[in-house]
Amino acid sequence: MRRVDVVAKVVDISEPREVRSRYGGGVYRVATATIEDDSGTIKMALWNEQIDQVNVNDTIKVENGYIKSFRGEIQLNVGKYGKLSVL
Repeated sequence: MRRVDVVAKVVDISEPREVRSRYGGGVYRVATATIEDDSGTIKMALWNEQIDQVNVNDTIKVENGYIKSFRGEIQLNVGKYGKLSVL
């Protein structure tokens, strides 16, 4: 699913971990946030500076995000064309 716009509350954030790019682009930090709105909860990938930008109990807005399946679970991603902001 593409062009997803969501306003949701952050209910949990995992500890950041480091992952290596498959394409030799270096090492990145990633954490998984669980966000919640009236329709339910979903996991969301936070990359690098996004991890420091978002805290538990923040209300966030994702514009132009996308949803994909990762390890058998659906997950929201901001991607390079999307925007994440803390309200």
